[in-house]
Amino acid sequence: MEQAYGMSVPRTVDEACDPRRLALIVYDMQVGVLNQIADSSRVVSAVSRVISAARAGGYRVFYLRHMGIPNEVSGSSRLRMGMNWQRLSRVSDVVPMFLRDSPGFSLDPSIVPAASEMVFDKITMSAFVGTPVELVLRDCGIDSFAICGVATEVGIEPTVRHGADLGFLPIVISDACGAGDSAAGERSLAALAFAGDSLFVSTEEICSLLGG
Repeated sequence: MEQAYGMSVPRTVDEACDPRRLALIVYDMQVGVLNQIADSSRVVSAVSRVISAARAGGYRVFYLRHMGIPNEVSGSSRLRMGMNWQRLSRVSDVVPMFLRDSPGFSLDPSIVPAASEMVFDKITMSAFVGTPVELVLRDCGIDSFAICGVATEVGIEPTVRHGADLGFLPIVISDACGAGDSAAGERSLAALAFAGDSLFVSTEEICSLLGG
């Protein structure tokens, strides 16, 4: 690993895979989100494998859940987004999604956080806005994160970009990320690769590195 100014500078996934400095982020593996992913069963299987490998290797695991807000306490930006996503022209027709304790809010039944793992709820696309994720990672001495889950084009891309801007090294587990729109998902991965501030790895590769 490159050494400079008293620091180590990881440049490969292999170099970053150290449980003292890397955590796994499992993004929005919720029933209501997975219902919108065409190949959700494949994604669930891949994410489950990654979680098992992270646990075996002693890595910290954090889960994100997207939480909706009742219309009565939503601001104009959230109501506007609701109209856009649901292709509506009137606020009164917006149906809040992913409300706390609703069936769609729950994680997939096969994704069960351990007592030693943490679940964070958010109302934004980036996992770092309005949550304690950044604080918790830094307090643990974490400067890199591997990420998997759904959806690539909606939440994973903003989280990776934001994480890189905060000084973290994001590692995208490409085939353990699902997209609601496959073409948009591919564009997101291509844009992240072009930016050059994150790394990419397959499920097979990361499981070998984490579990090994």
